Formats: sequence, C-alpha cells, structure tokens
Amino acid sequence: MNDSPGWASPGSDPSEGDRPQQPAQPDRSGDPGRTAQPGEPGTKWSAEQPPAGSGTPRDGVWGNPGAGQTPPPSSTPQPGTGWGSYGGRPGQTPSGSPYGAPGGWGKPPAAKPGVIPLRPLGLGEILDGAVTTMRTHWRSVLPITLAVAVLIEIISLTLQRTVLSGYAVVPDESATPEEAFKALGDSMVVSMADSFIQLVGSVIVTALLMMVFSRAVLGRPSSVGDAWREARPHLLKLAGLTLLLMAGALAIAVVLMLPGALLDSAGLVALGAIGALVLIAWLWVKFALAAPALMLERGGVVTSLRRSAKLVRGAWWRIFGISVLTSLITGFVAMMIVSAFAVVGSLFTDEGVSGFVEGTSTDSWAFLIIAGIGAVIALTIVMPMQAGVTALLYIDQRIRREALDLELARAAGVEGYGTTPGTAPPATGS
Repeated sequence: MNDSPGWASPGSDPSEGDRPQQPAQPDRSGDPGRTAQPGEPGTKWSAEQPPAGSGTPRDGVWGNPGAGQTPPPSSTPQPGTGWGSYGGRPGQTPSGSPYGAPGGWGKPPAAKPGVIPLRPLGLGEILDGAVTTMRTHWRSVLPITLAVAVLIEIISLTLQRTVLSGYAVVPDESATPEEAFKALGDSMVVSMADSFIQLVGSVIVTALLMMVFSRAVLGRPSSVGDAWREARPHLLKLAGLTLLLMAGALAIAVVLMLPGALLDSAGLVALGAIGALVLIAWLWVKFALAAPALMLERGGVVTSLRRSAKLVRGAWWRIFGISVLTSLITGFVAMMIVSAFAVVGSLFTDEGVSGFVEGTSTDSWAFLIIAGIGAVIALTIVMPMQAGVTALLYIDQRIRREALDLELARAAGVEGYGTTPGTAPPATGS
C-alpha cells in the first residue's frame, strides 16, 4: 500500500435517478453520542460515503467518495460500543473493542497516529493540531515560512523606498480636506500593494504547508523537498483560485457601491459597502476549503470551489466562527510582535518614539529594517497557523461527512479501527 499523503479528486456525482442505492450513514456533524435512524426528523444522511479501499492512499493521493461503490462501515460505533455506553456495566471493557477504552458513559479515546485524533474535532483540537504541527515538524514548517516571509519583506521594503516613496500616508495636521482625502487614498494604495505581496507569498506557503499537514495527520515526517515536489504541479492552479476569489470580491464591491458613487450619494455608497461586506463574508466562508481541496484532491479550480461549497453546507457558522477566531488570535500576535519591534526601531531615529506615533519614522532605514525583522517573525508564526487551521477544518468536515477517519486510520496502519467486535476490518486496496 502506498501511504503517501493526499486526496484524490472527487468522483462525478450521479444524477438522482441513476444513483445506486447505498446503506444509510449518519451525518457525523451531529451529536456523536448516538446513532441516528433513517427517516428520523432532523437527521441528515450523507448521499455518498467513501468506498472500501477507495480512500486508501495510492499514487500520492487519498480518495474521496466515488459513485456506485459500496461504502465501508462507518466509524460511528454500533450499539454496545463507541462514543457512549459500551453496553456493559461501568468499568467493563468489551472483548475485542476497537477502542480499548473502559466501558461506561463518556467519549472513548480515538486513535491518534498524528497531530489530531481520528474523529470529529472540536475547536481546541483544531487549534492544538495546528500548533502541534508547527512545533513537531518545525524543520519543515520553519524554513518554508521563514524564506517566504523574508522574501515578502524585502519586496515590500524595496517598494516602499522606491515606487511608493512619494505617497503621503500620514497627512499633515494643517492639511485641507482634499489633502487628507489624498493621503487616505495613498494609504490604501500602499496597503493594497503590501496585501498583494503577502497574498502571493501566502499562496506559496499554503501550497507547501498543506503537504506537511497532510503527513502530520498520519504521524509521518516530511521534508521541504518532499513538500515542494508534491505542491509544485498545483501552484499555478492555487494562484488562479486565489486571484479568482480576489477578483470576485472586488467585482462585488464595485457593483454594489457604484450606484451610490454615480448618484453622488454617501448613504447609498455606505449601504452598498455594507451589502458587499456581508456577501463577501458569506462567499469567503463558503469557499474557505477550496484551497486544501485543490491541493489534496488534485482537482481543478472550479471543482475545488464546488467541493468546498459541498463540505461547508450546513456548517457555515461553525467554520465562520473558527476562521474569525483564528484571524483574531493571529492578528493580535502579529500586532504585538510588529509593534514591539517598531517601538525599538523608532529609538534609532532622530524623532524617537514620537516619530513612530506621528508616522514620520518610516523615512529611516534603521526603523524600516528593525520593523521588517518584526514583520518577518510575525509572518513566520501567523502563516503556518492559518494554513494549519484551514487544512484541519477541511479534514474535520470530511470526517464528519464522509468518514475520512476510516481511510486515515488504514493509511496510518491502525488495526481494526471502525470495526465492531468479532468482524474483520474492511478490505483495502493493494
């Protein structure tokens, strides 16, 4: 069995009339303490489950559900085993239990070959998995993020001292409203330039770190060379996906704000901006899992967008909350690091800390270099954290919807995972 990480591209969905009958499987996104019954009100049933052996890592990818194949037994424990009571008296362990945990009430320990347990994940487990991967596999994570962060800062610093040097980011106290408006526009130009540079760098980091995280889930080491070889064929597609999402967000903002601008109505512009923000946020979450789907399933841009929409369906608020919380945490950490280095850098200027507060320290090379070092450190911490949370959210949704934990357990060599006592494990591919 080839156990290299990755996921295969999704099989084509058969039409409702041609879809073969398959055993009903419970939606893993609900309460794991019970097994739902078919036809029960409020119960969601996955239309497709991964077939036996299809998800076994083969040729560098992991399979995802295909059409017309028999699904493997769900890892949701059957009566007498699993998440809740084992069916015996408290303290008893049933013979041959795949979990090996004591009986009684409570969630038994799941197999954990890598950085996460193979079951639906909670918020803490997703954050912990991202941090654990950064700490355990730092030999792969650190060189990738550090090299990209240094490159980003060098390009950004060069642009600030050359092309963007004429832009007045901070207006004078006695500036007229027109001058203040021009300074605001200049500030937006500088911010957009920095954001575009960081976007390009994040595309490279995301592509490489997805490979590192896919191996970390199985408990396998990875190297920078391995990550580069696996990610390189898909960099252009990931860049196209990122640019498509950015262009879509920009188009939405222009379309909704343009009527107010044409009518010279500040109220309509503000209303359009609010509507654009809400719509962009909704689409941002809907397509949040497109990048890991593209990199790990090896599909195209449009296929990855559809895949993300399918995985996010019914879990929008959960993914939104985890993504926002991650952004707040990483943003706060980055701000603290950059601010500390900026204050230190301002001490090497003629204006001192007052120059940093007034925004005039940016003319000093000493300030820019020291502040740039802080930005490199911040990016080195922030980028792998964000990429890791996105990758683990993708894996978590596939565990909940498609019983991916069975395939991961087989790939990691976990014996008898997801089988009931007295039954043989599902057959896997060669």
